[in-house]
Amino acid sequence: MAKIKKQPRPKAVTPKGFRDYFGEEVTQRSEMLRAIAGVYHHYGFEALESSAVETVESLGKFLPDVERPNAGVFAWQEVDEHDPDSNKGDWMALRYDLTAPLARVYAQHRNDLPTPYRRYAMGPVWRNEKPGPGRYRQFYQCDADTVGTASMAADAEICMMLSDTLETVGIPRGDYLVRVNNRKVMNGVLEVMGLGDDQAAKDNVLRTIDKFDKVGEAGVRELLTKGRLDASGAYIDGVGLSDDQVEPVLAFLTSKADNTAKTFENLRAAVGASKVGAEGIGELEQIGDLMAAGGYGSDRIEIDPSIVRGLGYYTGPVYEAELTFDILDDQGRKRQFGSVSGGGRYDDLVKRFTGQEVPATGLSIGVDRLLAALREKGRLSATPTGPVVVTVMDKARMADYQTMVAELRNAGIRAEVYLGNPKNFGNQLKYADRRNSPVAVIEGGDEKAAGVIQIKDLILGAKIAESATLEEWKERPSQFEVPRGDLVAKVREILESQD
Repeated sequence: MAKIKKQPRPKAVTPKGFRDYFGEEVTQRSEMLRAIAGVYHHYGFEALESSAVETVESLGKFLPDVERPNAGVFAWQEVDEHDPDSNKGDWMALRYDLTAPLARVYAQHRNDLPTPYRRYAMGPVWRNEKPGPGRYRQFYQCDADTVGTASMAADAEICMMLSDTLETVGIPRGDYLVRVNNRKVMNGVLEVMGLGDDQAAKDNVLRTIDKFDKVGEAGVRELLTKGRLDASGAYIDGVGLSDDQVEPVLAFLTSKADNTAKTFENLRAAVGASKVGAEGIGELEQIGDLMAAGGYGSDRIEIDPSIVRGLGYYTGPVYEAELTFDILDDQGRKRQFGSVSGGGRYDDLVKRFTGQEVPATGLSIGVDRLLAALREKGRLSATPTGPVVVTVMDKARMADYQTMVAELRNAGIRAEVYLGNPKNFGNQLKYADRRNSPVAVIEGGDEKAAGVIQIKDLILGAKIAESATLEEWKERPSQFEVPRGDLVAKVREILESQD
């Protein structure tokens, strides 16, 4: 009889490009999302939870990676139940952002939704891209969009709301800047360059413009013409444009001036006689006037022609929130934290479903990056407080301990009974320390007979143990004996003293 081959054990490893989130991070993210949702709701936006899975056809091909079919998404083909052996099933994919699903939702339910429709959404998205340091294939986004109005007031409002959101979660004024541009202005520049219908060349120009903040004016000139050596010494081929073609791009990228009026003057020179370029500048002027009327100056929101945004569905104003404070990179060098949010107007996205243009605009916040920024600023609690732990001195009296926990929970106090092996009391306190528990409740046989309990202030006890002398121990006790009926009152008193 053949020997049965033993199945190898699966490796306990996280898939490449993914990560696990534990209690502290999940709690911090939930608190931040709650604060963001409060701002969105304050502005009149309503929550929407759409499906995590869409048809590939619905999602469209808007990600910057254009090298592969269905590039950048996790996709699979469904089995056709009527013809299982065929290749006719629908292609499905995990959503790569929260905007493309919104277009499908609005097109599907538009007769039941108010117009304009103002919605916010929060949740994970998935991109089948090459992972790298701090770059994961699953990450959280937090969006707000207005669908059904072409008014620039909607774009201005999104930018103002983004500014308020950053300040609400703990990024102070002066540590961020919301920068605004318009795709129509860039289209005007491309028109002046004489690229005609060469979409590939236009895409190459846009991708190069997006590198302006990294390589500067000279680097962009090289990349648009003959090419350049990067920092590693590798040669990067250029787009192959002439010097005359490159001039409008450089005029556009360097048009930002000390004041908004001069910036607009420079932009008009960059777009020349282009009608679409002039239209884009006019829209930027409207946005600037509306933000000024709302009290949002250039210290919070400014016009910046270098903002491009990578997704292909933007059709008008685009914006990006950049954090301007310095952090240290892996080599210990100072650099700015960078972008945590972006968005723009996408007037053609719903049209893919309806055949009719439905104007829309919105923003997306990168939740993980914003959380990282808040940690850098020391705006997040390093260790969230754990539950009160009721220790177990006698397994036969588990019902007594469960009664205590129920009393604490009914009073609104987070609490749990120790459910491990109760033999070693020291291990119970070690468990409470690992949970960052603020209080431990102790009731042995002697306490039970006397009608009392011991309540230990674990936070104060840890501080005293770190630094206090014996005399200070006597002056500041961290353990109290109280009547059993005072359980809730004493625990609450200790928790309030810790706050």
